[in-house]
Amino acid sequence: MYAVIKTGGKQHRVVEGEVLRVEKIEGTQGDTVVFEDVLLVARDEDIRVGAPRVAGARVTGEIVSQMKGPKIAVFKKKRRKGFHKKTGHRQLLTEMKIKEIAF
Repeated sequence: MYAVIKTGGKQHRVVEGEVLRVEKIEGTQGDTVVFEDVLLVARDEDIRVGAPRVAGARVTGEIVSQMKGPKIAVFKKKRRKGFHKKTGHRQLLTEMKIKEIAF
């Protein structure tokens, strides 16, 4: 059984027991989070696709940790002008363990 959820402007395919990283969700380690934006639920041959969400479906997860993602370099340059600027970014992430998929 799997589901497709929407969080942080992205879609994630999740399975019960899976640990995944999503954009930061408020909460501390051990808190329970319920995702109501379920776009698709599949169990064996029974597939339910929402328009835009599956009615009555929800995915429950537990926060494992709050962390930062890898550092990326942002480099801006204008040719022939001598302008260049280098900065970086680290995205705040939440590591989640999926507990239950219900519909």
